[in-house]
Amino acid sequence: MTRELCVSVIIPTKNRANDLARCVKSLCEQSTGIHELIVVDQSPNTDSFDAIRPLVESRGLHLVYWRDPSITGIADARNRAMERAAGDVWLFLDDDVELEADCVERIVSTYSEAAGLAGVSGLITNYARPSKASRLWLCCFVRGPFHDERQPLYWNAAKIRSAEPFPVTKFTGCLMSFRSDFVRHLRFDEGLHGVSEGEDVDFCLRVGGPLLLNPRARVRHHHSKSGRLTDHWTRRAVRAQLFLFGKHWNHGFFNRLVSGWLFLGYCLVCTASSLRHLSLDPWRALGEGIRDACMALARSAELQNRAPSDGCDKISVGQDT
Repeated sequence: MTRELCVSVIIPTKNRANDLARCVKSLCEQSTGIHELIVVDQSPNTDSFDAIRPLVESRGLHLVYWRDPSITGIADARNRAMERAAGDVWLFLDDDVELEADCVERIVSTYSEAAGLAGVSGLITNYARPSKASRLWLCCFVRGPFHDERQPLYWNAAKIRSAEPFPVTKFTGCLMSFRSDFVRHLRFDEGLHGVSEGEDVDFCLRVGGPLLLNPRARVRHHHSKSGRLTDHWTRRAVRAQLFLFGKHWNHGFFNRLVSGWLFLGYCLVCTASSLRHLSLDPWRALGEGIRDACMALARSAELQNRAPSDGCDKISVGQDT
């Protein structure tokens, strides 16, 4: 008889006690148990721990709470958790998601039904379909390796609830899981600080095994405003895409061509937005995104051989489920 896979859930968090409590509550209500919950907290206080402790204690869930305000962002926080995780499957969640009751069960069953899988993700159910103009822009300018095959799946979440898993090349950081045997030797790129856009795709590109998205494993992503950039969206987009291009796609005529074409698309967006609002803020955001990506690539090169750090506050609560 095949042994049931043990799941380690990893959640980085910072100053989002209420969001984290909602996420952990949905974990406690899952139809299948998890082996351990590892929370890496970058907050200056223990409000997040105080918010989730009653939940995990009431369910007897094994919690490892690890607090260190000096952690530089999501990538660093996930790496700390990976040093501790003991499960067969590592499930990475953002602190502002809410899982449907059978989400973890659907993820685990996907591994059992498809041998040799490196990773399984699920479907975000509350992403609105963009306007026709936005979809046209995406279709026109986001080509080649920059194309994101996940987005149409999110936009059609209601229609594909019962669909079979789809093969994908990238996961969203708010909901992604991997067999620990495939990723135990990997780490997220700590050259990315803060929200760390692009770290999820970068990690997936280095996994080296097949990835599936199961539409039956479903979450709502509430997009907490805490800790997010407030300037024009091009800053985050350019930062992520330029970082990924510099690390993975900066070779070959086609990749360079579609990269330049995408950058032209961003310039057109910034021009239109600047004219509409009579402001240069979109162009400033574009410049900041380029600067962020260049700094992240430089840090990435410098930190490749950095040893893991320690010195965090760790508290274990509860028992294994």
